[in-house]
Amino acid sequence: MANYTILSHNRVGAGTYFRISHQSSSTKTPMTFGLFVPSRFVGNVEGGEKKDNVPVMYWLSGLTCDDTNFAQKAGGKAFIAAEKEGIAIVMPDTSPRGDPSIPNVDSYDLGIGAGFYVNATQEPYSTHYHMYSYVTEELPALLESEFSIGKDCLRSISGHSMGGHGAITIALKNSSSWVSVSAFSPICNPTACPWGDKAFKAYLGSVEAGRAHDATCLLAEKTGSTGYDDILIDQGNSDEFLAQKQLLPENLVEAAKKAGQKVTLNMRDGFDHSYYFIATFIENHVAFHGQRLRKRQSEMLMLASSSYDFSSTTGKPIQCNAMVARGPKQPLTLETITVDPPKAGEVRVKVMANALCHTDVYTLDGHDPEGLFPCILGHEAGCIVESVGDGVLSVKPGEWNA
Repeated sequence: MANYTILSHNRVGAGTYFRISHQSSSTKTPMTFGLFVPSRFVGNVEGGEKKDNVPVMYWLSGLTCDDTNFAQKAGGKAFIAAEKEGIAIVMPDTSPRGDPSIPNVDSYDLGIGAGFYVNATQEPYSTHYHMYSYVTEELPALLESEFSIGKDCLRSISGHSMGGHGAITIALKNSSSWVSVSAFSPICNPTACPWGDKAFKAYLGSVEAGRAHDATCLLAEKTGSTGYDDILIDQGNSDEFLAQKQLLPENLVEAAKKAGQKVTLNMRDGFDHSYYFIATFIENHVAFHGQRLRKRQSEMLMLASSSYDFSSTTGKPIQCNAMVARGPKQPLTLETITVDPPKAGEVRVKVMANALCHTDVYTLDGHDPEGLFPCILGHEAGCIVESVGDGVLSVKPGEWNA
């Protein structure tokens, strides 16, 4: 029996946006999260196929938000970009909600909608407000086990404002669990601003206790590499909260310089703290994470390739499946083909990843005067050398080649 309920699903471009609820052991309440899945992986959710490990970007929203704000206000651009990058996006809530036992106050910056991505230790919040554990442990475990999303730590993290604070601090505290990190208008030094002062006193008992969840403090105290080649931050210079000293990106940049951590801080002229700002630049962040997730996935494939044993196939014909082009403008057909052992000067490879480019389309459309049919398109591929023919010295079995 599934440990979750799909509340709704909507087609967005070629992919699908889901809202999913489950009972949380971290918050001891029901929790709802949004999940965009690109078209090639939709079966992981709808069909329970779980065939592929799906790279994922976590998005943490800011004060007053729930799991829907990002999807409704920036999802149009973010989801199209995620489809292009081949990554999922998961959007958790910002606090527990929907249960009368959850304590709340009449304030936008504390209580429901303002969990600050910490595990509260103080009453009355200590029972339910455990958003740090929810984001770093429970939600990843659910996505991996139920949908094969983000397995082997193939996940990145981003967020806005309070969510930007959560993204950077979670990434710095758990660098082996995340591939990359970025943020929009993050609360960079919460122990030194009114929002953080109020939240840390209420949830953790003191501002001093909040230093363990302050990105500037974490970088200032960091010894050794964080593991991140860059931390991408976009900040509007007309942001009212920047002027009010709630965000303090300059403090993070200074701490990063001392720690030897690269931070790319883009100050965007005329932009404020709103989702209009996020929607304008979200594609850059999705691409930033997509590039790094693909690189990590390739590294994982290369590592896995070193354990391949080709002794059972070397020197023998191999039967495998291929999409065969039988003629110009004809649909490709799935066929079983035989690949003979390599002759002198030839190399036989195991294809691990494959793509079509414009020259393949040129051939399939019948415009290539040298194009021969039948043929198998897709000459751009990542491969492992399975065996080589006589006289081949440039590569050897087991090597990775493209």
